[in-house]
Amino acid sequence: MFEQNSRYIHIQTATLVKDDGQEISYVRRRFLPRSADLPTLARVTVIQGDRLDLLTSRVIGDPEQFWRTCDASDAMNPTDLTKVPGRTVIVPIPQPQ
Repeated sequence: MFEQNSRYIHIQTATLVKDDGQEISYVRRRFLPRSADLPTLARVTVIQGDRLDLLTSRVIGDPEQFWRTCDASDAMNPTDLTKVPGRTVIVPIPQPQ
């Protein structure tokens, strides 16, 4: 259902059966890891015009892993991390899922 590098790859799916018998499948909730438990690869200072996918690509080589940077930086909204130049963003060492 999800790509191998997706944050949801190991999240279970569930099915809700409505009163009329209709089945609705969904992905269960993903709980965020504690950022303090994620080993830091780099601390990057955001510059004007930075995008999180490009920043993550520069550091770990895969723009689709931006969610790891969000987890390590305690960000629920990815755009918040690059909104203000000068902010320090934590890029973690990618961990197997």
